Amino acid sequence: MRSGFFKAAAVLALVAMVPTQSLATKPFAKVGTYALPFLKIGVSARASAMGNAFTAIADDATATYWNPAGMVDITRTNVSIDHTWWPADIKLDYAAAVFTLPFVPGQWGVSARALSMDPQKERSIFLPEGTGQEFDAGDSSFGVSYAKFFTDKFSSGATFHFIHSGLAEKSVNTFAVDFGLIYRVGLWGTRIGMLIQSLGSKVNYDDRASKMPTIFKVAIAATPYSYGVYQLRTVSEFTHPSDNQERINVGLEGSFNQFFFLRGGYEFNTDSEGVAAGVGLNIATSPTSSLSVDYSYSGFDFLGNVNRISLGFSY
Repeated sequence: MRSGFFKAAAVLALVAMVPTQSLATKPFAKVGTYALPFLKIGVSARASAMGNAFTAIADDATATYWNPAGMVDITRTNVSIDHTWWPADIKLDYAAAVFTLPFVPGQWGVSARALSMDPQKERSIFLPEGTGQEFDAGDSSFGVSYAKFFTDKFSSGATFHFIHSGLAEKSVNTFAVDFGLIYRVGLWGTRIGMLIQSLGSKVNYDDRASKMPTIFKVAIAATPYSYGVYQLRTVSEFTHPSDNQERINVGLEGSFNQFFFLRGGYEFNTDSEGVAAGVGLNIATSPTSSLSVDYSYSGFDFLGNVNRISLGFSY
């Protein structure tokens, strides 16, 4: 027990040191130089309300996005549907399900997401008000996930994505993989999560190759307060994106009787994102099933506000 505690303390010390040193260097941000930026838009009202710090938690169907290693904590079939009102009248929809298969160990998941917008006017130099025609643009992905325990405290998982991106008559297809780990320390429900997200080959647009927006994340979550029907969960996360500067996200989730939830979060070292907040309800519909409803608000400074709503069902 004592040996495990000191190991966990050493890991946490390293996690705390890495973001401090990285943020101090402030490297050149390669914003706009990588392909498929929609892969970086977080899903789930619950996760976004906690400042998008969800890598170490990932205990519902959205683990297919946040960290597939967390799927092993889902003991019943879990379904999640999420809608995001993004700036500039852009919409992001996400759906996922986590389940078990007979005679196959581990947890499986499937997911789909789509970034869409209304048809846009086609314009030209000579017809700046429009040619009378319209064009569509959007991105989508479909994923298959798998996770399993390797010890009673350690789990890993992966999500394999097929990705499609289209603009007018142009389109590209590619593949990517997410790989995650979660280690359960045991003290105060502490969990340490790590994730490599959107790892894949280059994408070719008009014979110009662009890299995937690969992201590395490491996070720690704990439940430092639990008394009766009240519980408080905290989480902090360090993110190293390949096309931007490092950032730190922090979040809180307070619950009453596992029925009513209040959440808040903050993202440091970002261009526009900052404060986030949200609420949630978890309603038992039978002894073996439940329905959850979550809402989140995220402030994006001059870009406006982002609202999300999520529905979840477990049975």
